[in-house]
Amino acid sequence: MQKYGLIGYPLGHSFSKNYFNQKFESEKIDATYLNFEIPNIKDLKTVLKENPELNGLNVTIPYKEQVIPYLDDLDEDARLIGAVNVIKFTKGLFGKKLKGYNSDIIGFKRSIEPLLNETHRKALILGTGGASKAVFQGLKQLGVGATLVSRKPKDFCITYEEITPKTMEQYTVIVNTTPLGMFPNINACPDIPYDLLTPNHLLYDLLYNPDETLFMKKGKEKGAVVKNGLEMLLLQAFAAWEIWQK
Repeated sequence: MQKYGLIGYPLGHSFSKNYFNQKFESEKIDATYLNFEIPNIKDLKTVLKENPELNGLNVTIPYKEQVIPYLDDLDEDARLIGAVNVIKFTKGLFGKKLKGYNSDIIGFKRSIEPLLNETHRKALILGTGGASKAVFQGLKQLGVGATLVSRKPKDFCITYEEITPKTMEQYTVIVNTTPLGMFPNINACPDIPYDLLTPNHLLYDLLYNPDETLFMKKGKEKGAVVKNGLEMLLLQAFAAWEIWQK
């Protein structure tokens, strides 16, 4: 039997375990998927030691960046982003080799690409966490230049206060990578000038609970195209499976 799993902390709300075990059952794949809730990234060594039959792992918060020193190799996207959410195990001369990938960028690109048109040349990425890096690289690969927006002044970012009417006119793609608006805090949203949105704008929220965040709702009211992150979540899981199987 093949064995896969997820490392992170905490893992109470894990989508991956249910998704993969249902997939294995429905497709009659002889495999199982387990959650490894580890309070410290150092515990990864114990997980590997106690589960020698592991074929692959997913990585979630807070270890997407911390896991990198434990890997033998990184694929190009993971290296550019500086974050890993899929680990593939292969046989090396001296035991197992661990290679890191980023399927978030694959899920994001496949999900947003059909919505982009020739007016979408520039994007604002709200938030500067791990997910923002995958979104930044994904947009770059799709030919869309992006600027990150941070609450506090940071290098290579603008702050929410610095978003002007001209910014809103030029940056017609806005991606929310912050947790603002996620259940149960559904009345929160990023602090952007929503009154300046137009039907030319595309608002993409990485959140998917609730289905329609306040950020999306406010965009919709101005005629903007809106999308949540559920499809990205599914597509990054498909991509993880493709990586493990290839």
